[in-house]
Amino acid sequence: MIMSGIPDRDNISGGVWGAQARNRVDVSFEFFPPTSDALAEKHWQALTRLAPLNPKFVSVTYGAGGSTRERTHSLVSRIRQETALEPAAHLTCVGATRDELEEVAEQYWSSGIRHLVALRGDPPEGYDSFKPHPGGFAGSVELIEFLRKKHDFEISVGCYPEIHPDAKSSLADIDYLKRKMDAGATRAITQFFFDPEVYLRFVDRARAHGITIPIVPGILPVTSYSKIRQFSKQCGTQVPAWLTHLFEDLDEDPATRNLVAAMVASEQCLQLQRAGVTDFHFYTLNRADLVYSVCHTLGLRPEQSSVTI
Repeated sequence: MIMSGIPDRDNISGGVWGAQARNRVDVSFEFFPPTSDALAEKHWQALTRLAPLNPKFVSVTYGAGGSTRERTHSLVSRIRQETALEPAAHLTCVGATRDELEEVAEQYWSSGIRHLVALRGDPPEGYDSFKPHPGGFAGSVELIEFLRKKHDFEISVGCYPEIHPDAKSSLADIDYLKRKMDAGATRAITQFFFDPEVYLRFVDRARAHGITIPIVPGILPVTSYSKIRQFSKQCGTQVPAWLTHLFEDLDEDPATRNLVAAMVASEQCLQLQRAGVTDFHFYTLNRADLVYSVCHTLGLRPEQSSVTI
């Protein structure tokens, strides 16, 4: 199944390899804003479920073309005002001018939001490729440079251990991540992957290229195998044959599927932890129980909840 015998490595996600380091795990969680008021309370309950695990931060995504801009801002503001959690807001180049993005960044800063996830963004619906908005930014490097000049934001960025679909080569992709760091990024979060060796080899290449910021593995538990296939096709993630075999015939058996998903994600994280990884970023898809069980496997235990509904 998942590869075993992963070699030890140092300084993988900002931590130090050793027995003591394995007991120090930090997590962060990604949510997407509810698409309707009716779903808002259910979403808040998912956030509440994970809050006692004391995440380093919780991020909120940003729809293509700014389609969830207001809901994103509303949610991160509520997290800031009503909880002790540290919110991070996604910000993309898609569908916005420089002036519009400056206004959004200023709103976040004035609301006490100090952490942004700066991304180029996916093409809006109906487009096959990214095209800069007239008067907007050509890509994430320009956006990062702009944000760094505006305020002292903490800036996380994305990276692709299996190469960005638009990258000309693996080396070009690594070089672009280096440009993001040089522009002011403080953390990189990977696209999801399933083979721990894919992440470990990517980090080795990045370190050899002079990239020194933490590179945090993005973990996506399998809540729906068909959706995972769809997501993987869009972002270039390889789906191993063993994963397909494990989730075979489970589309109509959610209870068994969730048990298998928890096992797979836990094993993936434990192998990374044994290799020295101390930070994990979970793509929750707004479903808390599966992520909670994986975090429990990593040794996290609840602290007093900081969220009130």
